Amino acid sequence: MSMTKEEKKEYKKKLKQMNRGEVEHYKFQKKDWWKYLIALGLLFIYLFPFYIIINVSLKSFADTTSRIQFPNPIYWENFRKVIEAGDVFVGIKNSMIITVFVLLVEIILGCMAAYALARNQSKLNEVVRSLIMSVMMITPLTILVGVYSTMSKINATSTYWGMVLLLSSFGLPLVIFLYTNFISSIPVALDEAAAIDGATNLQIFFRIILPQLKSVTITVIILQGVSVWNEYTYSYYFLQKTEMRTITLVIKTFFSAVSNDYGAAAATAVIGMAPLIILYLFLQKYFIQGQVDSAIKS
Repeated sequence: MSMTKEEKKEYKKKLKQMNRGEVEHYKFQKKDWWKYLIALGLLFIYLFPFYIIINVSLKSFADTTSRIQFPNPIYWENFRKVIEAGDVFVGIKNSMIITVFVLLVEIILGCMAAYALARNQSKLNEVVRSLIMSVMMITPLTILVGVYSTMSKINATSTYWGMVLLLSSFGLPLVIFLYTNFISSIPVALDEAAAIDGATNLQIFFRIILPQLKSVTITVIILQGVSVWNEYTYSYYFLQKTEMRTITLVIKTFFSAVSNDYGAAAATAVIGMAPLIILYLFLQKYFIQGQVDSAIKS
């Protein structure tokens, strides 16, 4: 089908506009070259530790070359030794059990407490929010002795439930703070409309509020999950049985006063990082969306 002269002129005009837009877009990118340079620099800074630990995991115990220098030849025995020993899988299992239950406790209790704090604007709730903020300022290491003596009296050492109770108590203030700020940005009119239709407070929470907390919940899962997975100090003192070691304690076993097996420790760390990396790859879309939503609503 042939075009008329008017249609040809309109077509050429659109082509010129498209080409002009591409040129302007290219100029915009060229003008902001320094942003890409900074981004590459930050990417290098964040990826460099990963390169070092992978590099060390592929070196033999007798290899004394720089940790920056890539191994030649590649030494896979560190991974074979770690996998055959099996301790790394015990550590991953223990870390996973503790992390999952800590997240369940923090999310369930955190979002329900935050709903009450965000919707009931009273002086008592303001005091409670201030106390929660003040607890966030306390360094967990400063109360280690008191916590250990208390947990020992109730036989909570070297148990899953003891670590879950302990780590949840440290993580809940931040979780409540995040949920409270997010729920405060949700219009109260939704609650009032549901209440007019006869919904109770629990029904309003589970049917109206909870479905809107997906993005902030993913943020909590990633932030708190990584924190619990990498926890070392309290695990070192409270998980004294060998079969209760988490992945961080398994890595610690390769260091002693006699010798340090850096290659095996690095191989264990690489395997231990895999579950977190896989989790983040699946949840990164929701995590980024949660950050965007928080920025817009704040």
